[in-house]
Amino acid sequence: MEAEKNLEGYLEFAISLAKECGQIILEASKGRYSKINKFYSKGENPTDLVTETDRSVEELIKSRLNSKYPEHKFVGEETAAAGNHYDLSDEPTWIIDPIDGTTNFIHGFPFVAVCIGLTINKEPVIGVVFNPFLDQLFSARKGNGAYLNLNTKLPLSSPNPPVIIPSSLAECLVISEFGNNRSSTTLGKKIRSVHSLLSKPGDVTWGKKNAGLVHGVRSLGSAALDIMQLAKGEADMFWEIGCWEWDVTAALVILRESGGIMVNGNGPNEGPVDILGRKYLAVRGGSSCAGDETVEQSQLRLVRELWNIVEEIDCPRK
Repeated sequence: MEAEKNLEGYLEFAISLAKECGQIILEASKGRYSKINKFYSKGENPTDLVTETDRSVEELIKSRLNSKYPEHKFVGEETAAAGNHYDLSDEPTWIIDPIDGTTNFIHGFPFVAVCIGLTINKEPVIGVVFNPFLDQLFSARKGNGAYLNLNTKLPLSSPNPPVIIPSSLAECLVISEFGNNRSSTTLGKKIRSVHSLLSKPGDVTWGKKNAGLVHGVRSLGSAALDIMQLAKGEADMFWEIGCWEWDVTAALVILRESGGIMVNGNGPNEGPVDILGRKYLAVRGGSSCAGDETVEQSQLRLVRELWNIVEEIDCPRK
């Protein structure tokens, strides 16, 4: 397919566009309490927030992409939130989140990112995640590695001594989010799952009655930047139920090119994640592992360990 030959050009354009949007976000943050940056709830959910900056950045990205690649398809968070239905096709499709971490942006918590991803034949092949507040630009194209600020190869241990994949869940630092669905059923299952991950074996009295005794659980408020912690090698696993393809598509390319994997958040399929499935579980990369396992075998073993602890959570697209 002709589009697959142009990945380097697509990536360069996405990087330039992300930087442009980052400057807009930084400028807007200076007046985040002003009327121009008033925030709103999407629909009836008072915790699912959007600002005028989200909307203006998405419109800018859409305009730039339509001008540069008019034959490509476009999926944006705010466009989708407005009720525009789409089906992911084999055609080149840009999937973007103008501000991943809108609540962080509103409050001045500096984990905010522009996310620009491209799929071809339904496969994510280009990923750019830019945090303008920390001036961290993550980028990758299929088959070419992942980078921080264009010249630092990910994970950050490369080419230093090998990063060993943890031998068990109990050696992992896990990143997760609670999301915008605050219904008692969904939120209760997430809280119990995190409780189980943190608990000692034998202390869990509900659900699957397993425990992980993980080193810790962290939450940054941005799925894309959560996944970047894995790409850097600074966290081991990411588990999130309820976010969307625009939150993870760009980050997924970067994760994979850093050696990580992403599968379905609740199992049982150990194959690559369905980006439209709203359930995501990722494991960082590594160049060695304990025992006789391959790196992929070690990653999938951690996946199965986590599946055996977290609860099944329904997450429909509507």
